[in-house]
Amino acid sequence: MVIIIGLGKTGLSCVEYFLAKGVTPLVMDTRANPPGRDQLPAGVELVQGLDRERLKHAHMIVASPGIALATPELKEAAERGVQIVGDIELFVREAQAPIIAITGSNGKSTVTTLVGEMIAEAGLRVGVGGNIGIPALELLKTPADLYVLELSSFQLETTHSLRAAASVVLNLSEDHMDRYEGMADYRAAKMVVHQHSSHILVNRDDQQTRPDVGKAWGSFGLDSAAYGRVEVDGRLWLSLLGEPLLPVDEMKIVGAHNHANALAAMALCDAVGIVREPQLAVLRRFEGLPHRARFVREVNGVRWINDSKATNVGATLAAVAGVREAVQGKLILLAGGQGKGQDFGPLQALLGSQIDHMLCFGQDGAMLAALGEQTELVANMEEAVKRAFAMAKAGDWVLLAPACASLDQFKSFEVRGDRFTEQVLAL
Repeated sequence: MVIIIGLGKTGLSCVEYFLAKGVTPLVMDTRANPPGRDQLPAGVELVQGLDRERLKHAHMIVASPGIALATPELKEAAERGVQIVGDIELFVREAQAPIIAITGSNGKSTVTTLVGEMIAEAGLRVGVGGNIGIPALELLKTPADLYVLELSSFQLETTHSLRAAASVVLNLSEDHMDRYEGMADYRAAKMVVHQHSSHILVNRDDQQTRPDVGKAWGSFGLDSAAYGRVEVDGRLWLSLLGEPLLPVDEMKIVGAHNHANALAAMALCDAVGIVREPQLAVLRRFEGLPHRARFVREVNGVRWINDSKATNVGATLAAVAGVREAVQGKLILLAGGQGKGQDFGPLQALLGSQIDHMLCFGQDGAMLAALGEQTELVANMEEAVKRAFAMAKAGDWVLLAPACASLDQFKSFEVRGDRFTEQVLAL
């Protein structure tokens, strides 16, 4: 028996995958009314909760990334020798085209999108999905010359057969510490992306991204080595081995973290033979993804920026660094939500220097507000917007980069970002 744990878009794609193979799976979900329930094909049973008795009859369990392998019911199944996989494992077993695999704490979606657009610009058929957009199994329906997958640590936990043509761990900073025993445990989950990879790309500015097993093919960083940056006549360029390739002021995405994202995308494309001009064409036109350092509006000389996707401290540090050099006045940061057990300490070092004032809200808002004198605790994000509007002056910037997950107050980081945008547009 095949048991799928977790419905939603990914669970439905797994159901369809098995039905196409003549296997009718059983679906379990802990939610009373999981998304996708009304789309379940006839004959597929949905059980609420994790039924231990039914699980005893499983020969394969397809687990949603949202359920930890440490869940008692899954641990019991694993001890019985039951095969536990995820949708990514099913995908890589079937995929007939090379795979570019991208993970890391921050920047995954931007790099995945850039690589996908660069491949398409080169005239090749490309499937882009995984932790972004389309569930991986849906990509098998359309012929592709290359696949580009964004992979979370949760997805990699149940992936055993990946043999990427090129792989990268973009960076590592604390995230999901409510699920992992510590940073080493989290890093180990990410490093699975390099298993049997033909071209391993590492970040020179983050030694944690270097693989424990296997030799790096290439590296990117913000210095002038390999894929890096050089200054020519006072102008900063993306470069390869010191050769200028593209002035960073010709890109629409800004900030050092986006320079790193662009360099990683170029390196991954080089690894699979994508020629240079399509890469540069995409970098010149790419405006960034929603909720990632997106300009919302200027009000009375104050610029408002939505980076709701900054769901961990590392992402917030990158967002602050990305905009700080352009801020003429003060930078007001809006932060808060579910901290996921992170250490907020790195933000404390920026208070009074990079961050002039921090308005804190949500479940762990009080922990953020306790970091220093330049903080202020407010009831919710709406109050934070009102307070920032009252205190900001011409030349100041207001940045939503919460350093936390959104689920204490919002359905998703996208909903949080949309609500922020609505509130700013209403000022």
